[in-house]
Amino acid sequence: MNKILLGLIAVVVIAAAGFFGFDFYAQRRVTRDVEAAFEQVRATGAKASHGKITFDVKSRTLTIADVATESGTQSPVSVKIASLTMTGLGQTDAARVSAGNVEFSDVEIGVARPTPTITSLTYKAPRITVKDYSGPASLPQLPASSSIFELYRSAFGLLASINASSVAAPSLTGTMTFSAAAKAGDGAGGEFAYSGIAIENMKDGKVASSKTDKVVFTINQQAAGKPIKMTGELANIAATDIDVGAMAAIVDPGKANDDREYRIQGHVSAGPYVITAAPGVNMRIEGVTVDDTRINPSRMQLPALLAMIPPQGSPPPSAAQARELLDKVAGLYSGIGIADAEMHGLSVETPQGPLKLASMRFNFEHGKIGELAVEGLDTRAPNGPIKVGRFALKSLDVANFMRLSAQFAAQKPSAEQALALFPLIEGVEVKGVASPYKATGKPVNIDVLSLDWGQFVGSIPSKLRLTAKLAAPLDAADPRQQPLVAAGIDRMAVDADLGAVWTETSRAFALEPVKLDIAGLLNASAKVTLDNVPREAFSTSATEAMGAAAQIEAGTIELTVHDLGVIDLAVAQFALTRNISRDEARKVILDAIKAQGGEIGGANPDATALVTAIGQFIETPGQTLVIKLTPRAKAPALQLMQLLKTDPQSAPAQFRIEASTGL
Repeated sequence: MNKILLGLIAVVVIAAAGFFGFDFYAQRRVTRDVEAAFEQVRATGAKASHGKITFDVKSRTLTIADVATESGTQSPVSVKIASLTMTGLGQTDAARVSAGNVEFSDVEIGVARPTPTITSLTYKAPRITVKDYSGPASLPQLPASSSIFELYRSAFGLLASINASSVAAPSLTGTMTFSAAAKAGDGAGGEFAYSGIAIENMKDGKVASSKTDKVVFTINQQAAGKPIKMTGELANIAATDIDVGAMAAIVDPGKANDDREYRIQGHVSAGPYVITAAPGVNMRIEGVTVDDTRINPSRMQLPALLAMIPPQGSPPPSAAQARELLDKVAGLYSGIGIADAEMHGLSVETPQGPLKLASMRFNFEHGKIGELAVEGLDTRAPNGPIKVGRFALKSLDVANFMRLSAQFAAQKPSAEQALALFPLIEGVEVKGVASPYKATGKPVNIDVLSLDWGQFVGSIPSKLRLTAKLAAPLDAADPRQQPLVAAGIDRMAVDADLGAVWTETSRAFALEPVKLDIAGLLNASAKVTLDNVPREAFSTSATEAMGAAAQIEAGTIELTVHDLGVIDLAVAQFALTRNISRDEARKVILDAIKAQGGEIGGANPDATALVTAIGQFIETPGQTLVIKLTPRAKAPALQLMQLLKTDPQSAPAQFRIEASTGL
């Protein structure tokens, strides 16, 4: 029995000795592997050091204390970690390691001179936790440059190589100081703090979702020797379907010729966003959303653009260099696509008064805004409140606008060059406007004002459409408006619908529709056509356009006028100026028309019917006058216009005239 007991004790002692021997071996192997990883970083010219390394075999927990790395560039990037702990450590292959849990304690990242206007930038995080980690077995190589974009490229590359079920940082703070180039004054800088950072499901360079509960910041600077403090808070930042690899393509010179489109994120939302600036200046945005953001690296050419930016202290760029730089910036815009973006609930408080905006929306594709719409604007002018229900640019080519602006920066554009701006916008729409009219306390109202143009011939649109419905108060102090005021009309309302289109195949130009309603006094519609209109008529060259104009011929003209009170108003005003009764005034007008008709009738018998119809229209209130003019033969428009100047009575003879009236 004693032998058996001694044998068991011997087995336990030998087993224990073997276990502790393995633990010691594992500790030394892990220490060697960690030191090899740090040596790889030092081999690039960077600094890399660490403190005590411990490894627990049972829990496969590795702890590295006092990790410090610093790039070997003139403006270094540094990373410090008080403690790095990896639990459940494993190695899927020679290049990657995994861990059930990774925790970083007291992380600090410093960037020296990341931009010409920022001297230093520092981030600090008390704790960062990563669940179900899988990533490179060696430490990441620090960027060769302290450029903020090199840092982003390095960070994107590192994130794309990491898989994790979650990443959490309860808090992250940062500070930055401004350089003299920022002209923000001595000691200028800022502080910011993030809270509740959480990332879910990182795999193969893609992130399912990320959120940040809140970001607060403070910026201190000076203007005209006076200190300025701005504070802000942004809450509920969330994003889904993030492609880190696609983001890395933006700053990768190797993607300069990659013409593929990358979707970098699905949905982003944030808000509310509150900023407090100078005394009495506060801004609040209830929310911002952005959907389906895409990029094209070959169009953006971001690395080439950054290479063109002169370093701090360089002389200002020449005009040619500035134009080239703006052209590169335009290319940057042409490489971005956004399905939909919206900002809503904007309110601004200023000493001059409040401003509110319900929403602003736009979509963006290849440097072109499909529609930029601003809705629910409410502000004040010196004479009273201003409200705008909706203002929209129906299309705006931002990229080409910047390119043209670069050309115009060198010299004042000619009229022909300025016309090149026309195709960059396809239309404007304004709805629900109420604005004070002088100091009357009465508003000018615009129910709708919509202008569209397109079908360009060169830079000249051959298709236009104007829709307008507006009203404005009349000014009794204006002599031109006094007759209307005296007639009891205190507002002038206009309802118009005007269109013009040229058809290249038929060479016809038509003004249609032409509809007009003025103050409920007059309702009119018309259709005017021109024939044989050549393409050259839309040339920006005055010589070429005038030569083409000689070929244009007059077409059919149709006019319908419905009297809603304008005739009685005109008769009353005429009676007032002659100091006679209204009946006498109407008779004087009719006699003058008959006399004029007698003179015209000899040259054109059709004119008698026209004069008769006009007389009936004036004689009986509420009539509708219909006139149709049809050319008897080809009538060159320029010759006809000249005839109207030299011999207006014979001009109607060029047309067959049909005229009638009816109630």
